[in-house]
Amino acid sequence: MRYDGSRAQSQPPEPPDDSTPADRLEPRLNLHTPHTESRMLSRTADHLFWMARYMERAENTARLLDVNYQTSLLPQSDASAMQGWKGLLGISELSAEYQKRFDKITARDVMSFMVSDANNASSILSCLRAARENARAVRGALTTEVWETTNQTWLEFNRLLSTGALKKDPAELFEWVKFRSHLSRGVTLGTMLQDEAFHFQRIGTFLERSDNTARLLDVKFHSLDTEFFGSGAGNETKEVDFYHWSAVLRSVSAFEVYRKVYRNVIRPEKVAELLILRPDMPRSLLASMNEVVSNLRAVANDQSDDTLRRAGRLRADLQYGRIDEILATGLHAYLTQFLDRVGDLGYGISRDFLMPE
Repeated sequence: MRYDGSRAQSQPPEPPDDSTPADRLEPRLNLHTPHTESRMLSRTADHLFWMARYMERAENTARLLDVNYQTSLLPQSDASAMQGWKGLLGISELSAEYQKRFDKITARDVMSFMVSDANNASSILSCLRAARENARAVRGALTTEVWETTNQTWLEFNRLLSTGALKKDPAELFEWVKFRSHLSRGVTLGTMLQDEAFHFQRIGTFLERSDNTARLLDVKFHSLDTEFFGSGAGNETKEVDFYHWSAVLRSVSAFEVYRKVYRNVIRPEKVAELLILRPDMPRSLLASMNEVVSNLRAVANDQSDDTLRRAGRLRADLQYGRIDEILATGLHAYLTQFLDRVGDLGYGISRDFLMPE
């Protein structure tokens, strides 16, 4: 499976100066970079956007690792267990990089690679470092509580790694990362003035979240080894693998939500509907795009009309979409197109707000 979307998108580089840490996380894309002090506002927005996006990415990585780790403890063949870890690398587009450094896929190596590897730009360590460095660069735009939460998360995570927390209890470490991300968002909502600084953080958070949910769904459905057109289209068995789909739901904190909304056995088409089209599901694609659009409107400028139009159209397609129509054309094709559009939207936001000509 290949993606050309925004997961590969990382923060563009900046010229070194006194306000920018020299050890900033190296980006994977070389986008246009502002060079003048007159564009400090755009640079501030850039730091805030990526601070929130990297924190969200760290949480999403922890969620995926936690579910895979818990699932790997269930009775299953070695091939099935390896397929789960292989799919996890695919979600983050890290398969090629992993294969260059490791001979085979093992749970221990994948977790180490995606948690504590400083040379992996998508590891939890690298994401938390990038979030902290971006926060430090715009310390004056943040409340004391937001800065201290972000800084303490970075320092404490390093301490936990030094004490062997990943080897002792991976699940506990992943829960800690999720908790710190929740705390960061809560402190932001509870202490930040809801001005442009606040809105750029929210845009970064929910753009990253929509990207992650789409990738998770695509990889998990793709692991069925066939394009998915709905449970009535050629499925030989009526029973759904409970552990597989419950793992998908738990990875986005949606297991209890599913039971409350549907009150029946877990069915893949209902999982897709919940995580794509439900506006009241916090990590669904529609809920995420609702937040992106509302916050984009709050910071709209003279050159952002096209980006706002694209975001609104993507939201409308989700708002008025039907799961049977999505499945009729194939879920993989739909999600791949969604990721392309999210990636395009990310570039538009960068062009209009973060790195103007």
